[in-house]
Amino acid sequence: MEFTLTTNIKATPKQIYKSWLSPQRHSKMTGGTAFVSDKVGDEFTAWEGYITGKNIELKPYNKIVQSWRSTNFQNDESDSQIEILLSEDGEETTLTLKHTNVPESGEHYKKGWEEHYFTPMKDYFKALNKL
Repeated sequence: MEFTLTTNIKATPKQIYKSWLSPQRHSKMTGGTAFVSDKVGDEFTAWEGYITGKNIELKPYNKIVQSWRSTNFQNDESDSQIEILLSEDGEETTLTLKHTNVPESGEHYKKGWEEHYFTPMKDYFKALNKL
């Protein structure tokens, strides 16, 4: 299974990219503890270890590709992959997330991205850009 989600966030692609790959900012941005890196090949965890993966491809301020799995994956299920594309659109950034190789039981991840990433990210950058 795979799906693509798109949202607009009032922030620059650089702000989103750097926040996604910073442990402190990723944690503040989502509300869940994250240990991430901005280096290809490095592993990461998010949401107190609920999500794990590895950086596969990083193109500063435009693209993040990571292997991705949650603790809900069965041991015999391979990692899924997320591809995040960031494109500037006036004062906002269009974030397109393509999630591929998702287990058939993974329909709920669509709602998870909305509730645990996109909504808190919008709030985080709204507050940040008011400073």
